[in-house]
Amino acid sequence: MADRFDRPPSFMSVATLARELDVSETTVHEMVRRGVLPQPLRLSSGCVRWNWTDVQVALNSLAPVAGGAAIDPFMLGVKNAAQT
Repeated sequence: MADRFDRPPSFMSVATLARELDVSETTVHEMVRRGVLPQPLRLSSGCVRWNWTDVQVALNSLAPVAGGAAIDPFMLGVKNAAQT
């Protein structure tokens, strides 16, 4: 039986999401602004959370640009971090 500490929480704060992706909180907000990560859910005025499943879907959808153009190495690292 998996312990709840074996996986990220289903809904996470920006601090937890940043830790999970091994990036800063500022980078999380920038990735949301650029459309790489989904918008967070605003549960109340002081409670903003990201659904981890939605984050995984967004990161897994990242793919190389058609025509063999180089992938942004930062985004490749983020995608790899999300798969672990």
